[in-house]
Amino acid sequence: MEIIYVLLGISLLAALSFLAGFIWSIKTGQFEDDYTPGVRMLFDDKENKETNN
Repeated sequence: MEIIYVLLGISLLAALSFLAGFIWSIKTGQFEDDYTPGVRMLFDDKENKETNN
């Protein structure tokens, strides 16, 4: 029966740490730009290649 209490405590600790990480990522702006990554492969990179040569 004691193992249930230990596992419950560990699972709550893990859940709270994931929640804290999620809240931190929202506050630092990790999820603000959801449009650009989907169309980044469609952009032409000719300017970057010409400046590197």
